[in-house]
Amino acid sequence: MRLMTYEAKGAASFGAVSGDGVVDLGKAMGGKYADILSVLEAGALAEAAKAAEGRPADHALADVTFLPVVPNPNKIICVGLNYEDHRIETGREPTGYPVLFPRYANCQVGHQQAMVKPKNSDMFDYEGELAVIIGKAGRHVSREDALSLVAGYSCYNDGSVRDWQAHTHQFMPGKNFTATGGFGPWMVTADEIPDPATLTLTTRLNGQVVQNANTDQLIFNIPFVISYISSFMELQPGDVIASGTPGGVGMKRTPPLFMKDGDTVEVEISKIGTLVNPIANEA
Repeated sequence: MRLMTYEAKGAASFGAVSGDGVVDLGKAMGGKYADILSVLEAGALAEAAKAAEGRPADHALADVTFLPVVPNPNKIICVGLNYEDHRIETGREPTGYPVLFPRYANCQVGHQQAMVKPKNSDMFDYEGELAVIIGKAGRHVSREDALSLVAGYSCYNDGSVRDWQAHTHQFMPGKNFTATGGFGPWMVTADEIPDPATLTLTTRLNGQVVQNANTDQLIFNIPFVISYISSFMELQPGDVIASGTPGGVGMKRTPPLFMKDGDTVEVEISKIGTLVNPIANEA
């Protein structure tokens, strides 16, 4: 099942993708759940699938505005330097544990929405990533049990404002400018992707391939990351983990390749789909 959050005729809802359309699950489930987060909190994915089964689409995908898959997560945790080629291109030393930093919900945009280049930087970089959406709470979860927490997977573009990211050794400023993180187009439920280490990730800028990797190249794989995070905080339904970007980032190219007004960036992940975002200057 593919679940998405969208706006149609001025009202936000969530639904199941059906062909070229979307079934309004807010309506199909009788108004019982307000959004994807509340479905996950209730453990109601199977109920959502049953509600969508056999129903005609309520809207064409072409007629809706995509919103971030989970617009209101409790937390967004990003993993840095998690592909060896990216670690090498940055000149960073290997670490025994994942590099983690937070993003916040208001810095995200959905599929086809503009990622905004800040007015106070010309170093806006792309980072295509696999996003992991947590489906049930977990604390001190073993690596063997980690994938049982996963509700599904999506595409993420961890848009990075490189000069601000480098102000100190903490990444947070460069990762939280308004409308710089793309998240979508939808979540593919975990039953369709039993092994997240089998995916191909490709990032394109204006049609040019700038990143290409397989998720089996992650330094710290998805079970390790989930287990590690759960060892110091409780993971909760709706939490999002952006699992890291491969090599090929614009900052490390010669000459550097940064995103600018009028560009289009795509993050495609096999078995999931393609997240597309135009780039626009901050007003």
